Amino acid sequence: MSASGVSSADASDRAITLDELLDLERAVWRALVDGDSGADAAALDDDFLGLYPSGYATKDEHVDQLLDGPTVVSFELSDARSVAVAREAALLCYLATYRRPGASVDEQMWVSSLWQRSDDGIWRNTFSQDTPVSDHAVP
Repeated sequence: MSASGVSSADASDRAITLDELLDLERAVWRALVDGDSGADAAALDDDFLGLYPSGYATKDEHVDQLLDGPTVVSFELSDARSVAVAREAALLCYLATYRRPGASVDEQMWVSSLWQRSDDGIWRNTFSQDTPVSDHAVP
């Protein structure tokens, strides 16, 4: 079993499931709750790219947000869907409901995360985009 929770043998014999993708994604969120930069770094590919309302973020920038401790105190992932992009890649989309430290209300955002199996057989997050929930219609 890999650190990601999906063993290399399991991942190479079949396509990754929605539940397995959610387990991988929850590991990233747990790292944010625990302030665990090591777990966050382990889940992200070296070439990770994040696209957020504030702009782009590299792996180092994503991990460095935890230097001052946890950035989230609780989270729930719902309305999840996945798309197989290739045998070694899958896109996970979901609604995240979460609370930041010191906040009294939850926030929500739509998240798209691209997970790719690397040469060592471990699934890592290569791209993530967060879109705040809005009542505005799509143009």
